[in-house]
This record gives sequence, structure tokens and C-alpha cells, in this order.
Amino acid sequence: MSTTRTNRLRRPMLVGTTAVAAVAVTAGFMAAAPDRATAATGPKLSLVAATGSVTLTSWKEEPGVYLDLGTYLTAEGTPLELKVTRKSYKDPVSITQTVFEGGKSKAKTLPVGTVKDFSGLPGFAEITVTDKNGKVVVSRAESFCPNNASGRIRPDAPATSKYPESCPTNAFTLGSVWGVEKGWAANTYGGSYTQPVKLAAGSYTAKVRVAKKYRDLFGIADKPASVKLTVEERSWENGRSAAAAEHAGHGAAHQAPSAHAGHGTGHAPSPAQAGAPQTSGAGPSYNVGHGPLKAAPPALPWALKVRQAGRAGFQAAGDTPGQTDGSRKASALTPRAARPTGTPSVPNVPKPDLRSLPAYGITISDGGPQAAPGKDYLAFSANVWNAGPAQLVVDGFRSPGKAKMDAYQYFYDAKGKQVGYTPTGTMEWDPRPGHVHWHFTDFASYRLLKADQKEAVRSGKEAFCLANTDAVDYTVKNANWHPYNTDLSTACGQENSISVREVLDVGSGDTYTQDLPGQSFDITDLPNGTYYIQVLANPAKRLKETNLDNNSALRKVVLGGAPGRRTVTVPAHDLVNAN
Repeated sequence: MSTTRTNRLRRPMLVGTTAVAAVAVTAGFMAAAPDRATAATGPKLSLVAATGSVTLTSWKEEPGVYLDLGTYLTAEGTPLELKVTRKSYKDPVSITQTVFEGGKSKAKTLPVGTVKDFSGLPGFAEITVTDKNGKVVVSRAESFCPNNASGRIRPDAPATSKYPESCPTNAFTLGSVWGVEKGWAANTYGGSYTQPVKLAAGSYTAKVRVAKKYRDLFGIADKPASVKLTVEERSWENGRSAAAAEHAGHGAAHQAPSAHAGHGTGHAPSPAQAGAPQTSGAGPSYNVGHGPLKAAPPALPWALKVRQAGRAGFQAAGDTPGQTDGSRKASALTPRAARPTGTPSVPNVPKPDLRSLPAYGITISDGGPQAAPGKDYLAFSANVWNAGPAQLVVDGFRSPGKAKMDAYQYFYDAKGKQVGYTPTGTMEWDPRPGHVHWHFTDFASYRLLKADQKEAVRSGKEAFCLANTDAVDYTVKNANWHPYNTDLSTACGQENSISVREVLDVGSGDTYTQDLPGQSFDITDLPNGTYYIQVLANPAKRLKETNLDNNSALRKVVLGGAPGRRTVTVPAHDLVNAN
């Protein structure tokens, strides 16, 4: 695939819509619950509609509605648990189902070709929309991610779901776990991962059916869910104040982000975003310098209604921040109260294993307004992840009056007790707009290599605020399916911090987008030809790891064009033909 010169990399805000429930959701779910006395050796899955009718808004300036119809897949008896993996990028993606029988679990291999990537079950939900005359105006199939926003459907179900939030869309994902907890329901609507459809204002009937191959595979009854659909058209000029009034109290969740490195200035929310409920996931979370994360689909409408009603003392189970409401924020991790004392030691206990993914999001850039005219840059995204079996835990401690913190890596035994530490470089304060946090200086390095794999250009990016932005492989030993610090808004301290803790959890990786001069590669004077982008974890080898031989990843690129009109071609990386 080839790309040509662009301005600085930008990713648009994603627009969501609001579904307005017209009937009580709890009653609809409870009616679908099976007889508890029925013995089940596997999950009993059902498609249900949370409500008999929904109202969706189409904005005149951006016509189209997202089909958030309030349909859910419920699991009873045992959870629905799927593991999606590939051995390497030379191997296809495969999927197994965890079957629970007699209190024990075993893996059941599902047919080859069931999935092609890690974004969900393709073509799971078949949706048809008919107008008042019975004419089919929409017919489409959508993927289903079992990790979509979810909630309990009965009071004796597990209080929390053990399964991760959302399905990975990074083309270089290696392993994922999907699941619908027992006694829970997962929204079939894909949120901002889907595309809107154009529907004129009016009344419709929407019907959702599970595709036959999945009904046969999972034993789901052929019982479509039918929903009365009303589409109303509004204008930004007339709808902005109304949308804000309807959702007073939720404004904080939809404030335009401030300027972020790599993303330009903040974007004011469109009326569709401003009018979205707090848990709808209508807009992405922004990871400074890392790129925006697509938001999760909406949580259960009844849980949202309870929160909006503000019923004192009632907490909708499974609808807490960081669990099922699409939240990507977590409070900052707490460092130790004081810097370590005594003799440093590296004990024989589990350690992290840092690995690099091949670069992606590769494009030609002019460097933006702060770059010198006539320059050509190669911009890219890079990810370093932790294959475990232990977390990477680094604390920074500041001596009074010093500009930098001294950094230490900590080690823990199988019971979580700290049993050792070692010095590992420094942390420095980055005051630039879009950063304004502490950066760890010994995490990764980026280099552009010539065809003979000798260095041509080195990125000036040398310090990092660690965050678990990508679920790279949740099937590795000790993978944490609910990592902290998935958003940088609180991850890396403040200017007056005396100490900071940065963690890269097992199974997760941290993506940084290099699209600024000094971070991206200056290719102005480089000849056309074949090059390799090298992503190198732990370049100084100060961090103690399980394995130091798997820290580097290469991605082949071919430069072409003329000065000011440079191009880049990004060949497939084994079976991964994506950029």
C-alpha cells in the first residue's frame, strides 16, 4: 500500500448516537431468564431486546444514524468464553471456545475461518430496517464483540465480569480473550466501530437476527429481536442547547480535549457527541502522544437510567468506571512512600519481557506548522508491550531542588511481596502542551535503517509516559484483563510530584505516534529506496527482563517520489497486510 505527503497526522472525533428507551429494560431481561433448575453443561445464549422502541437522532449537517437498537446477547448456565490467538504473523488467526463441564474447563476448537482478526465475530448480527409500508430500506450485517459494554440481567449473577473491555483493533495483536459473563448481557451494537446509515425522519421497524452459522455454532435459537424505531432530524443550530439541557450533569464527560501532541488543538464536540449519554462511548478517549482510543459501546440503558435518576445508595453492578461503561480512565498508581534503601538486588523471581511490534500508521508528513518549510518526514506509530510473566514497575523519586527523578525498577515474588529493586535511569518533566507529565527515559528507541540495516536516521523521541493503551496478548501467563492507566490524564504525575509510579501490565502495550519533527524521521535528504523502521525496547538494557533477545521489530518501507512530494509504500508484514 502506498501513501503520499500529508499534513500532520490527525484522527477525527467519532460520532455516536443516543438510544432512548421507551419501556423498562429490567422487565424485558428478567422475562428472558431461563428456569434456574435447568442443568446446563454449556452456555445458553439468547438474543433479547432491552426495549420495544428506540428513538435515534439524525443531524442535518451530518446525516445518518448509528443503529444502537438496544439488543443484547445473554449468557446463562456458564459464561461464553472465547480465546483468539495466532502463533506468529506468519500464521492465521484461530479461535477456541472454553467449554465448562462438570466444574472443569476445556478448549473446543472452532471452525477455521470463524474469525479473520481480533475485532469480533464477523457478520454476527443481521439487521433489517423496514419503513411503514414494509419496504426494506436497510439490510446489513455487523460484527459482534462479546467484550462490548455489558451488565447483569439478574441480581444473583456475579457482581463483576472477569472479561476485558472491547476487542482489539491493532493489526499486530497476538492474542485476545472475549467473553459474556454468566448472568450477564453484552450489547450487540458496535458503537463507533460501526458505520451510520442514512434514514429519513419517520417511523420504522428494525429486526435483528443472529446469523445462521453462529446459531448453529453456539446453539442460539432463531428468534429475531424486533424494535420500533423512530428517527428524528435535528439541526446543530437548534439542537445544541437542547442536547446540552437534556444531559445536564454529564458535560464533564464530553469536554473538548485540550491540545494534545500529535493531534493539534482540541475539538469541540458536535451535537451528537454532546447529546450522547455518559456511558454511550460516543467519543474517543485521548492518550497524549499515543493517539485516541475508540470508545466502547454503550452500557445497559437501565444502568444509565439509574445513574441519571441518582438513586441514593444504589450502584448498578458492572457499571463502575473502568469496568463496563466504556471508561478508559483510572486513578494514578501510587508509588512507594520513599525511595528504596539498602543494597540493590535483582532476585530470581518473575520479570517482565518487553517486546516490540512492527511499526504501523506509516505516512509522509510535512511536520506541521512548527517544521521548517520544504522538509519531508516519515511519521509512524510504535508499540512496546509486556509479555510477562511479571509487570514492569518503575518508581521515580525526586530530590528537593533537582529537575529529574531517579528511577528504580521493582521486583515481586509470587505472593506480590517486593523482594528487590535496582536503579534504572531517570524520569524528566515534560512541560510541552499535550504532555505536561513525567517521562521515563530508558524505555524505547526508534531508528530508520538502510537496506543493509545500518542506521540512517534516529528518532529524537527518548522519554515516555507508560500507559496500557493496547491489549496485545491477553492469553499470555498472568495477563491482566483489567489494567490500570489506560489513559494518560492521570498516569504520570504533576510538575510538583515528589514521586511517580509507571507500570506496563502483562499482556498490554503502549503505542506512541511519532508525527512531530524530532520524533518522526527527517527523510528530506535520503535517497529513494528500501528502508526498515526499527522499534527497539529497552535500548540501554537497564531494565531487567526475562529475555533481551526479542526487543527489536523491523517494518519494511519503500520511499519514492520527489522532494516535497515524497511517497512511502508499506509492504505486508508476513500475513498482516495493514498499515
